[in-house]
Amino acid sequence: MENDGRVDDLKIPLLETEEEECVKDRTVLFQISDIKCASCVNSVESAVRNINGVKSIMVSPLDGRAAIKYAPKFITAKKIKETIEDSGFRVDNVQEQNISVCRVRIKGMTCTSCSESIENALQMVDGVKKAIVGLALEEAKVHFDSNLTNADKIIKAIEGGGYGADLISFGNDVNKVHLKVEGVDSAKDIDVIMSCIELAVGVNHVEMDLTEHTVTVGYDPDFTGPRTLIHCIQAASCGPKIYQASLYSPPGQIGRDKVNEIRMYRNQFLLSCLFSVPVFVFAMVLPMFPSCDKWLNYKIHNMLTLGLLLRWVLSTPVQFIVGKRFYIGSYHALRRRSANMDVLVALGTNAAYFYSIYVLIKASTSDTFQGQDFFETSSMLISFILLGKYLEIMAKGKTSDALAKLTKLVPDKAYLIEIDTGGNIITETEIDTQLIQKNDIIKIVPGAKIPVDGIVIKGQSYANESMITGEARPVDKSPGDKVISGTINENGCLHVKATHVGSDTALSQIVQLVEAAQLAKAPVQKLADDISRVFVPIVVVAALITWLGWYIPGEAGIYPKHLGPKVVDPFELALQFAISVLVVACPCALGLATPTAVMVASGMGASLGVLIKGGDALEKAHKVKIVVFDKTGTLTVGKPVVVSAVLFSEFSMEELCDMTVSVEASSEHPIAKAVVAHAKRLRQKFGSRTEDVPDVKDFEVHVGAGVSGKVGKRTVLVGNKRLMHACNVPICSEVERYICENEIQARTCVLVSIDGKIAGAFSVSDPVKPEAKRVISFLHSMGISSIIVTGDNFATAIAIANEVGIDEIFAETNPLGKADKVKELQMKGMTVAMVGDGINDSPALVAADVGMAIGAGTDIAIEAADIVLVKSSLEDVVTAIDLSRKSMSRIRLNYIWALGYNILGMPIAAGVLYPFTGIRLPPWLAGACMAASSLSVVSSSLLLQFYKKPLHIE
Repeated sequence: MENDGRVDDLKIPLLETEEEECVKDRTVLFQISDIKCASCVNSVESAVRNINGVKSIMVSPLDGRAAIKYAPKFITAKKIKETIEDSGFRVDNVQEQNISVCRVRIKGMTCTSCSESIENALQMVDGVKKAIVGLALEEAKVHFDSNLTNADKIIKAIEGGGYGADLISFGNDVNKVHLKVEGVDSAKDIDVIMSCIELAVGVNHVEMDLTEHTVTVGYDPDFTGPRTLIHCIQAASCGPKIYQASLYSPPGQIGRDKVNEIRMYRNQFLLSCLFSVPVFVFAMVLPMFPSCDKWLNYKIHNMLTLGLLLRWVLSTPVQFIVGKRFYIGSYHALRRRSANMDVLVALGTNAAYFYSIYVLIKASTSDTFQGQDFFETSSMLISFILLGKYLEIMAKGKTSDALAKLTKLVPDKAYLIEIDTGGNIITETEIDTQLIQKNDIIKIVPGAKIPVDGIVIKGQSYANESMITGEARPVDKSPGDKVISGTINENGCLHVKATHVGSDTALSQIVQLVEAAQLAKAPVQKLADDISRVFVPIVVVAALITWLGWYIPGEAGIYPKHLGPKVVDPFELALQFAISVLVVACPCALGLATPTAVMVASGMGASLGVLIKGGDALEKAHKVKIVVFDKTGTLTVGKPVVVSAVLFSEFSMEELCDMTVSVEASSEHPIAKAVVAHAKRLRQKFGSRTEDVPDVKDFEVHVGAGVSGKVGKRTVLVGNKRLMHACNVPICSEVERYICENEIQARTCVLVSIDGKIAGAFSVSDPVKPEAKRVISFLHSMGISSIIVTGDNFATAIAIANEVGIDEIFAETNPLGKADKVKELQMKGMTVAMVGDGINDSPALVAADVGMAIGAGTDIAIEAADIVLVKSSLEDVVTAIDLSRKSMSRIRLNYIWALGYNILGMPIAAGVLYPFTGIRLPPWLAGACMAASSLSVVSSSLLLQFYKKPLHIE
């Protein structure tokens, strides 16, 4: 029974991603006739709710509309419709709401106003349910009803806003395989291949590229796999017509796009430098040498000099060819009635360039005009901005380094073997890892990476799982143990049966979860969003005020004209200050402050075995003041063992064990499994030769107390004292004494009652995790208090609390009671974290500000949590909170960098210091400062890559 439980656990994926949930559950809308009253509604709901696979149903008595959520794996919309019609109601029309997910790469975003405008555009597309745009990740994740819209319409909506868009993935792309098909010469061949694949069991999506002769197949790994699909295509061969299929790896579009973008910025910067550096030399350097200054000032016509003409000729390509992207970006931004960095750059460079054109025209038509041009300002400004974007995009690429390392952990090749009944190898074939299917047996040689999640069926070894769990020590692996894809087999040879492939592997789910977390916005990002909405208009107004503030007093003669080494025209001086204000204040750095830090932190957390499900969880964790711990499986090891069994009546030990096994076998609780395993061993010890146990009827779970049922004609209760009291079973002094003796030693007593009389008891011990005491002590040093909330009895809870150093205890609490306790603490103004592992902890995990699920716990607890501690070590509770604190500190520092540049830079750019010190910020230097602000923010976030865990327990 114990081994069976372990095998059942292997069927549960480590994590369940949002996309998988969307794929699993669908919603169908029915219009039902003849709904007249509430009883009709009840009839429909009763009929449908009993169908296996129906998750929920809501029927409106007013208009007869029914919304039914169901799992397509178990039931179809057609079957639900037939059930309703069998109940005597007519279904007029059916509209199935099929929620799909797609990820889109977006090009051209510069600041938060860009990401917000894209989100708004996507929300306006009919059928889009939810859209998240990540500025730092340059991606959007869109949830939509595929009956109303599709990926093409979503991409058009993004492109309509002036941005580039490419589809990254549609739905769950991990369970897709790309095959190259040979032997296809005609439309008939295509029809044959498409038909044979579409009819194959488990296939849910087929696309064929006729030009490349490739086919993309989406499939359910529970029913089929890549090798089966290849055989399916080959089996379609008929007569002389032979089809062959092989794995095909499409070029990595995302990586190629990133490389192309980096190359584009580099080339544009170099092209800009080719023209702007000579302009700068002609304007700033050569005039310092008398011989050069003489020929630069050579007059071609009237006051038009050779130097002025050369500067105009060289700066024009920079302004209109290299700087074209700023014009396009400004046009689309203004068309959306918003403003971004492109608007500021275009305003600043145009002001400098076109005023210089005015100077050039005036000089060529007058023999007395003297004016200063700013051709070097516009060209150098564009060059510095492009350099900043080039360095920024290079740095941003490093924010996902931790995630990139995770994706590369899976090996390219694996050894597929067939074995006989004796476990001997019959055949051994080296295959591509992508061809592995569920239930394949893989041979893992010493030093090799494990390609799939699975269970060891033969061999003994140690596995290095540090790259997944952060656990440095190798983990012993023997038959029956789980192994994780991407980990390293250290010394022995293992035979592993694949239990999870594709999107079900722990590694794949970690990657998907971290990607989703990196897209999600942290609440602190709202500050940047709010500022960016009004930032550009304020900067433009500030630049205008700066220009007026210098020009009007200059013309009025309020300040001396000889502020520099030579006479400065008031208009020109004012214009320079205004341009500097325009370009020094850029919202880019502000928009990158939060998402870059979240990206690095979530990636680092994943590499340390702490999975943070989004910026919200990352932000809340730093405020935690109280951590509520479950006991069993959280503070304790979670593998309870029975240390003694006693009889209290005339029943024999064999009868006691038979009754216990019959009832407890249906329970999923860890203590129940330990009791069943021990009772089975006792049955064999006392001479029982059969494995069969009597069937149980009327089985019932009493939450937080135990279980009950009928075995034959006898009523059997198995549980704690609360269950016995609730069912009026008397507890004699002998039983009370036995319970007290064991509870003092932190043992749990499981009482067995047969026909209203206590027949015996099992004493169960679940040792405390070795790191628990150190973790509680460290949390206290961080200013965080700890509480135990458990369904176990007070005496056992007190014993555990004394052992680990926790003062406050709430025992004999049911699942809803745990959630109520969390809410009670929140009512006092506390930010509460809940750490648990079981189904009974799920309500509390959801209720808590931050829910932390032990990674070895149930999938329901993991789904309910905000943070998953993959390696099930309590030290990672400290890691999660500390990483959150470090991340929030880094985000605040990023805001200081971003806002500091603007708060300090804008007054200096506006010329506040110039009248007193002669210090001013030329426009080209202001552009360099603007570029440096974004680069400094990204670099600041990258420092989180050096994060070290505060607590290491060997």
